[in-house]
Amino acid sequence: MSVEPYREITFDKEGDGPAGQPAALAALARQGLTDLVVFAHGWNSAPAGATRLCSDFFEPFPGLLAPGVEAGYAGVIWPSMMFTGEPVPDYRALVTVLPEKEPVLDRLTELLATAPADEAAFAEFGALLRELTDVTVDGDGRAGAAGPREPVPAFLVTDPLEVCALFTEALEADAGAAEGFRAGLGRYWKGAREVLRQATYYVMKKRAGRVGESGLGPLLGEVARAAPRVRVHLVGHSMGARLVAYALKGLPSGARPVASVTLLQGAFSHYAFAARLPHDPGRAGALRDLQNRVRGPVVACYSRHDTALGVFYPLACRLAGDSASLTRAAGLLGSDDPRWAAIGHDGVQAVPGTAVRPLAAVLRDGVPASGCVSVDTADVVRSHSDICRAELARVVVSAARTGR
Repeated sequence: MSVEPYREITFDKEGDGPAGQPAALAALARQGLTDLVVFAHGWNSAPAGATRLCSDFFEPFPGLLAPGVEAGYAGVIWPSMMFTGEPVPDYRALVTVLPEKEPVLDRLTELLATAPADEAAFAEFGALLRELTDVTVDGDGRAGAAGPREPVPAFLVTDPLEVCALFTEALEADAGAAEGFRAGLGRYWKGAREVLRQATYYVMKKRAGRVGESGLGPLLGEVARAAPRVRVHLVGHSMGARLVAYALKGLPSGARPVASVTLLQGAFSHYAFAARLPHDPGRAGALRDLQNRVRGPVVACYSRHDTALGVFYPLACRLAGDSASLTRAAGLLGSDDPRWAAIGHDGVQAVPGTAVRPLAAVLRDGVPASGCVSVDTADVVRSHSDICRAELARVVVSAARTGR
């Protein structure tokens, strides 16, 4: 580990952690620390890889801190490994978090490796995805999911061949190499790999929110009671940004133990903090006004170079929230419909007073002291996982008011 003192905060998929974890973290906070920086990794990270990411991300911090600042560091390790490897996914990585689904994952991997060019294979692929995600379809065609009030993405219950074709079109359009729609069924297994990725995204989306709200939020409340003078700064990448944002929802009533929040390429809606949705004023974002539970700023770093959030996140959201035909969804490819954009694509939206800054201005002048702040980091962030940058560490330190 590149920094000390460092501790890991571990949660299972329900947000439960080992006994004594809050007390151990509070004891660390009482060891003369002024600030505690908590970082949550994104999806698709094995525990060992998550620890390495924490080490790489934290490495610049000691050299950026002002005299008198005594910082501690914590990494939130949660079960997020779902999909790795190209061109064939490493299903064993998924088995580590879904051991009961091993036969399903084995067959999914076989189909993706062999790419049979027949419609029956795509139908089987769709059925396996539903089994993987615990989605059921009754005799009347109604979809359901395990767990209370969980909406089911339409792409999991629509014709899988059409869905795989749509994702193939998106991949080829992004690469500038589109082909004819019916150039051969085998070609659509390229899109099927992305469909599997989006199915695991659906699982991880629910899990990240649950771990944040049921796990990290209550833990932060306990730490604040035991060590009230320590300033806690939350940082999250991708789904980890969703996790730390939902931790605000899980804070004990009346508690404001969080001093700052920095979201790096956040994989959740840019309207999350909005009191009213621009396209539906009667509805609010899922985290309405929770930025007010943070003493300092809530900073959303975004980059136009992030294809995962710029192309496939909105496509998956459209197919999850819109049961209209896939032809209509395909017509939305490449459009700028703001309903489906991620906070890591264009920052916080529909929150009055949000400050918008280029990275250079933030590095020169610092982050505003409070409220929502969107920072365009495209000058240094060239892809979704490109976050271990000294410039981003400086953004976090500026938001935390701990820099030189």
